[in-house]
Amino acid sequence: MAPRGFDRIGPRGAVSSTHHLGTAAAAGVLARGGNAFDAAVTCGFVLQVVEPHLCGPGGELPAVFVTASDPVPQVLCAQGVAPAAATIERVRGAGCEIVPGTGLLPATVPGAWDGWLSLLRDHGTWELADVLEPALGYAAGGFPLVPRIPGAIGTVAEHFRTHWPSSAATWLPGGRVPGPGEVVRLPALAATWRRLLDAARGPGREARIDAARDAWYRGFVAEEIERFARTPVRDETGRDHTGLLTADDLAGWSSHYEDAVLADAGRGWTVAKCGPWSQGPALLQQLRLLSGVDLELPGGVATADTVHAAAEAAKLAFADREAWYGDAAGGVVPVAELLSDAYTTERRALIGSTSDGGLRPGSPGGREPRIGVYAATPGAGRGAGTEGPGTGEPTVSPHGVARGDTVHVDVLDAAGNMISVTPSGGWLQSSPTIPELGFCLGTRGQMFWLEDGLPSSLAPGRRPRTTLSPSLALRDGEPRVAFGTPGGDQQDQWQLCFLLSLIHGDDPAGGAHALDLQAAIDAPTWHSTAFPASFAPRGWEPHGLVVESRLGADTLADLRRRGHAVDDSGAWALGRMCAVGTSAGARHAAVDPRSGVGAAIAL
Repeated sequence: MAPRGFDRIGPRGAVSSTHHLGTAAAAGVLARGGNAFDAAVTCGFVLQVVEPHLCGPGGELPAVFVTASDPVPQVLCAQGVAPAAATIERVRGAGCEIVPGTGLLPATVPGAWDGWLSLLRDHGTWELADVLEPALGYAAGGFPLVPRIPGAIGTVAEHFRTHWPSSAATWLPGGRVPGPGEVVRLPALAATWRRLLDAARGPGREARIDAARDAWYRGFVAEEIERFARTPVRDETGRDHTGLLTADDLAGWSSHYEDAVLADAGRGWTVAKCGPWSQGPALLQQLRLLSGVDLELPGGVATADTVHAAAEAAKLAFADREAWYGDAAGGVVPVAELLSDAYTTERRALIGSTSDGGLRPGSPGGREPRIGVYAATPGAGRGAGTEGPGTGEPTVSPHGVARGDTVHVDVLDAAGNMISVTPSGGWLQSSPTIPELGFCLGTRGQMFWLEDGLPSSLAPGRRPRTTLSPSLALRDGEPRVAFGTPGGDQQDQWQLCFLLSLIHGDDPAGGAHALDLQAAIDAPTWHSTAFPASFAPRGWEPHGLVVESRLGADTLADLRRRGHAVDDSGAWALGRMCAVGTSAGARHAAVDPRSGVGAAIAL
């Protein structure tokens, strides 16, 4: 273990995000009297500019939050839906076995603008122009590229030059890949935001925000998206395809609120997650499965027994994700049964002493699980013949080499408003820049299957089963921690590592169960790859287990003896966790040191 870090602690508020400029902007909002929602929205817009390889204006977001007046966790779903023309027959007719991870075919309705503005209107206090000001300043005036952005651009530079000229014009100044620290400007995006602010007119704050929402979903942005989507562009299939989004698709959609899904995490803790249109309940299933297991994490470092049990629990939970999770519009998802005592006990009995290499979904309520042919085939994504700019979300590789993925924001204010948000999509490398708007579309539709009858089969108006998974934890019924991480399929496994360290880890210097947020984030991490991936080409590896070497050589050897195909990713390689919390009236903030870009501030 490296020397232990400590929480940032202050009396008035706390912010943690995946980029220091976003965190600084949000902290500035809190310092000037804004609340947690004002600060989160401000940070979210900044991240769209300064982490463009990880999120963008054309993406989406889920959020879990509580307000100062209501401690019951709520969810904002700003995940856009499949276009009306998006049918299995239409996409298969374009020569696709799975939905491509790049280009225009996988685009869903962009949800981020409506989501952020809904949070601002309903729970914030500031004007849209004020929360957008820092991001607009970076887009117009320039921002320095963190090292991973040039790397991401470099992997797609030739594709940009050959097939996506609008992206080349945006990201290849003078035809070259910009260097780390180089200042880049996004004038087209700045102009789009100015037009949206010009449209934000009305007799009151809410009316002004709604007018800006209309300008996006029923105005010039929607019209330009439809026009651009009609142009064939090269995607990872190696062929040119048009998109399916229309202005009517945008006009007929809006974000919405719903109840969070809750489950007991032990020792007085309860965790709140988004519903099964996300992978959020998979974290809850893992926690429930492990509630009957002896867990040992001395100093936050899990033993071989604990890592093995967690990996086997993850396989069971994510097999259920594949068989049962999806948009409720496609049928009822049996969440209550999946989290029930009886079902959990039945599934826990499947955790043996050695690694299981099968995909074993359960039968909640006696229902027969169904997994598609492609998903049921280990390694199906190998040699898929994809080409072009990437494989959808640029998440971690099987070897744990971080290439980015998405972003995360947690904010807590003095009044007790607390929010966790995981924005994503609209990555610069997964879809061509729309020149008149200055941003690209998201490709979340790649999470649909092109097989009928599955809970996540492609269908018009359906939400893809997203990996985006913010979290909020309560202790003894009181909201205590907001947390989350980028990482695609790994999000709810790295969050499990964090929670196990926080709840079950002990600090010899501070007494039993005394790990703070930073120590729990710093603890060694792991994840399984033994279930179907959510991103193209969507393969999986039986027995696959990626670990950080800080678990210890003896632990890794023990895991290999148990049959795990252990991939040592290095000492500090897995996760980009963020967290804020409250304890004894103080506000705490912590952030993952692994990326070197995130920041946490308490004030």
